[in-house]
Amino acid sequence: MSASAGLFASEVRTLFRRSRHLAILAVLAGVPILIAVAVRVASPPGRGQGPPLLDQVTSNGLFVGLSALIICIPFFLPLAIGVVAGDTLAGEASLGTVRYLLLAPAGRGRLLLVKYAATLVFCVAATSTVVVTGALIGWALFGAGDVVLLSGDTISTDGAIGRALLVAAYVTTSLAGLAAIGLFVSTITEVPVGAMAATVTVAIAAQVAGSIPQLSWLHPWLFTDRWLDVADLLRNPIAWGSFGDNLILQGAYVLVFGALAWARFTTKDVLA
Repeated sequence: MSASAGLFASEVRTLFRRSRHLAILAVLAGVPILIAVAVRVASPPGRGQGPPLLDQVTSNGLFVGLSALIICIPFFLPLAIGVVAGDTLAGEASLGTVRYLLLAPAGRGRLLLVKYAATLVFCVAATSTVVVTGALIGWALFGAGDVVLLSGDTISTDGAIGRALLVAAYVTTSLAGLAAIGLFVSTITEVPVGAMAATVTVAIAAQVAGSIPQLSWLHPWLFTDRWLDVADLLRNPIAWGSFGDNLILQGAYVLVFGALAWARFTTKDVLA
């Protein structure tokens, strides 16, 4: 195993051994469970009431995971990624372990890349937790079968599972820009809580700005602008334009804030 692969594997293991990260995944798993139980014991929502797709939960349990994912996008997922991304380097700096990582030697650029890649793994884990837990609890309480898409077309259960995974991939991509912002913030402070709070605040502020009509000129430049366009993946044929636009937008944020993080970290005195 190469040094980079070994460092990455060690980082991922450490990431999923931390109790707060496991607690975050547990909370995310609780969202679809709460939705499914609430809909099961209460009157089902009328068409168009509540979050998107919630009114279709009783007809097909696969919609539990999709509805939960959309509910988690504005706050729960940014909070989860903000905690993990903000802690990447600030946590190491506060413990004084970053200097030992660099003396290994890991190399500053390689360490940054490994930290970011591990954060992306957590993004995948977070979205997968919501979708998989939702699909399981939905299947148990409401059953599963052919799914009627938003365009009115019907697809098989296997096709619906594929669409759910595609939606999870879209949401994971949407979080890539925020993860890069968190990585940069983590390079400019040695206080993990401050880096976490700043990253989550940026995500919330971007969404608030995106909801103000007077700032419509700014909306296309916000990394949150395409977060809720997942509905385009639930039509037939799939509207790939939103996925492509979101990929370009998040890629731009990754490049910009990745470069800023690299510039900051490679010139920062962490060995003193």
